[in-house]
Amino acid sequence: MVEVKNLTKRYGNTTVVDDISFTVNTGEVLGFLGPNGAGKSTTMNMITGYISSTAGTVTVDGNEILDNPRKVKSSIGYLPEIPPLYVDMTVRKYLRFMFDLKKVKLPRDEHIDEVMRLVKISDVSERIIKHLSKGYRQRVGFAQALLGNPPVLILDEPTVGLDPKQIIEIRNLIKSLGKKHTVIFSSHVLSEISATCDRIIVISNGKIVADAKSDELSTSITGEQKLNLDIEGSQGTVLDALKVIPGVIKIRKTADLGNNVGRYIVEYKNGVDIRRDVFRSMATAGAVILNMENGNETLEDSFLKLVSEDQTREAGGVK
Repeated sequence: MVEVKNLTKRYGNTTVVDDISFTVNTGEVLGFLGPNGAGKSTTMNMITGYISSTAGTVTVDGNEILDNPRKVKSSIGYLPEIPPLYVDMTVRKYLRFMFDLKKVKLPRDEHIDEVMRLVKISDVSERIIKHLSKGYRQRVGFAQALLGNPPVLILDEPTVGLDPKQIIEIRNLIKSLGKKHTVIFSSHVLSEISATCDRIIVISNGKIVADAKSDELSTSITGEQKLNLDIEGSQGTVLDALKVIPGVIKIRKTADLGNNVGRYIVEYKNGVDIRRDVFRSMATAGAVILNMENGNETLEDSFLKLVSEDQTREAGGVK
């Protein structure tokens, strides 16, 4: 488990990370999102102990990083955006070197072979790293992060440079690792975060502006959910049947599709599932549902809304 409390980083009069707190549990994959300059990488570097904090604490599996830095660092596998590779070594020699540097207490060659199989680089184990593609270099960096089976993995843009097939493989690997590890996964690709992570933290101007499950992020912003419906039936009948459903806040007809079919958006309260009630109400009213789908904001819409609102507040001097 990783616990961050009131973490702050200042450079002179500039506050890069501003009093943020969050916890990541074992078995959880956390997506860390933020625009350039938001403080995302600085936060990850403070968690790993690469840089010190101005204030606040980072605790990893019960050990505070300032009190026991060696113990904490040995518990973390870190993959920076640009992997720290010695490109004149072969893959195997590099991993042996990192194994010894980290003082891993496992059977060396057996463990390295296992890690290479996990990230699918066994076929290039004897090749010199500088002759590998960017995607394979990224995988070698991932392999060094996994050496020693650390309980915490911090991955900064781990799929950069990979082709679509490799991206899917790394996503699946991260999901499987999340069953036994605490994983913090940074990416600018929002669809990738949504597909991989259990939970998302959005940081902007050094502050956390959202912390929610990936499929609940838009709801956490608006406090409402939306349902898109195509319904065959008179407008009056449909509206009368929808407005009496518990939890419904607002109904809008957005299009007339012809043949007595209308398109409607129904907004309803967070924490309520109205789909069954909608089905029963339409059946009772003699209307026919031709299409029903989730109408909530996309992850991209939610992210842009959060960041733009926070930047507007900062520009206006609102803290």
